Amino acid sequence: MRRRAIPGSSGRVRPVRLLGDPVLAAPCAEVEDFTAPVEVDGERTDLAGLVESMFATMYAFDGVGLAANQIGVPLRVFVYDCPDDEDVRHLGHLVNPRLVSADGLEVRGPEGCLSLPGLEAPTPRADEAVVEGFTLDGARVRVTGTGFFARCLQHECAHLDGGLYLDHLTGSAHRRTLRAARRAPWAGAAVRPVP
Repeated sequence: MRRRAIPGSSGRVRPVRLLGDPVLAAPCAEVEDFTAPVEVDGERTDLAGLVESMFATMYAFDGVGLAANQIGVPLRVFVYDCPDDEDVRHLGHLVNPRLVSADGLEVRGPEGCLSLPGLEAPTPRADEAVVEGFTLDGARVRVTGTGFFARCLQHECAHLDGGLYLDHLTGSAHRRTLRAARRAPWAGAAVRPVP
């Protein structure tokens, strides 16, 4: 019998900010007061409400991770529901995450982003990653990932620093992805509407 609520079940699906939105290019602020209200799309909620809406949005858009700035909230928070290469599911959230290591082999693998819908590019990432941060109640946590989950952790930490996977591309891969973004049906839009 299930005793815990499904993540996102009490959250509200929010529009996702798209490439070109300034909130995606600026580093996010640390959460200093875990009890302070948070504004999302002009509505006030608490940190738990933000995380619930982030899960709801991530699931609605078929993502495996989502950073707060992707829904317009410039705070250092991300959620994830991501398998590793052995298909082990990793589910959680991090407040004020910090990438403490990205080691192992550098693997160039397909990577996409909810803020660049429909696009994907072979992006180099370390095969192992360790992120430290906090839970909603302020407990310190350390999350270790390998393979695809390590890629997810690095991707979400980069978002909170104002980066996108495009920043890791070089040469023709970078040019092709930018060209595809300019031609995408959503090019020039500020947000991806709720499905």
